[in-house]
Amino acid sequence: MDWIVAPDDDGRALPDVLPSLLGAMNVAGFSDTIGFPACRTAGVLLIDGLGRDLLREHAEDAPFMASLLTSPPLKAGFPTTTVTSITSLGTGRCAGEHGLVGYSFAEPSGGLLHPLSWGTHGTASDSAGGRRSLLDQWPPEQAQPTPTVLERAAAAGVDVRTIVPAEFANTGLTRAAFRGADFRGLRALGDLAAELLAALSAGGPALCYGYHGHLDFLGHIHGPGSLPWRLQLTVIDRLVAMLAERLPRDSVLTVIADHGMVEIDPGEAVDADTDPALRAGVRLLGGEVRARHIYVEPGALADVHAAWRETIGDRGVVLTGEQAIDEGWFGPVVADSVRPRIGDVLAIMRDSGVIRSVIEPGESALRGHHGSLTSAEQLVPVLMLGG
Repeated sequence: MDWIVAPDDDGRALPDVLPSLLGAMNVAGFSDTIGFPACRTAGVLLIDGLGRDLLREHAEDAPFMASLLTSPPLKAGFPTTTVTSITSLGTGRCAGEHGLVGYSFAEPSGGLLHPLSWGTHGTASDSAGGRRSLLDQWPPEQAQPTPTVLERAAAAGVDVRTIVPAEFANTGLTRAAFRGADFRGLRALGDLAAELLAALSAGGPALCYGYHGHLDFLGHIHGPGSLPWRLQLTVIDRLVAMLAERLPRDSVLTVIADHGMVEIDPGEAVDADTDPALRAGVRLLGGEVRARHIYVEPGALADVHAAWRETIGDRGVVLTGEQAIDEGWFGPVVADSVRPRIGDVLAIMRDSGVIRSVIEPGESALRGHHGSLTSAEQLVPVLMLGG
């Protein structure tokens, strides 16, 4: 299917960013597959939701960042959702190894984990989406046991910092993806800029990660390309230009994203809860509206697969979890412990379609979404400053 931009293992994806920066810093045990300039300190500024295609389309709103679109894009991986992408970045591994395989996915007690809250996701019979914490029952260090890149860098003597909103301290996702770093909590944009510059000015080898989430937030609410979204993009462009002006010598800052975004056409929506053919044999419905994990009752795989394929038709692609694993969508390696988290059936939407559910009344009503494998969602920029 020519609309699918599938992940591959070419050294230019989100898991390669931090190891490549450490390679550019000449830290033992790491190599640069992306091509960063040699440096003493390095940083990543991740702009949530800024796909390569969106930056190109709105270059007039972000002229400085658009002028830096000189390198081939990175691939976000699958699914193109913040939880998975952030953990791929932080661990240097694809979802098949780190195990955070979507916006929500099956957890050992039989329910769905919502990793952003690290709580149960709720069910169709619990339309309010009530959640309870799983931090004690299924700790992030157990769900994602592989060492993070930051832990490995710190062990090699690198000053490692995460510069993210203060409310992210000690959350499940922070512990799963970025443990091992010195946490710097932010309250405003000035904090982000100042902390990035301070880390890049460190005396010894230093690696920092900064996060900005407001563009994604406005894209979800108003749609990518809307006036609020474009104005936020302009603010980010000026932030990046200011950082470039103040960047210390012998440092590199790269601006990347975790995924892109598409605007949703409500007329292309599928309602998973109201179609009997889509409910029969389904035990749990996870993932997000453009990339669903479908967990089936025992013995129902063939029937569920067939029913979803017939209903979705050419609006997307429906395949079994085993097919997706075999095609490398979750990376070259899928750990045995991760396989049960992947849906028995996957439904991936193309163009502007979504699969709505009463489980997620808020998410299903948003104007912008991501998760699928279109170029708009999969390809993200890698902008290089300094060196």
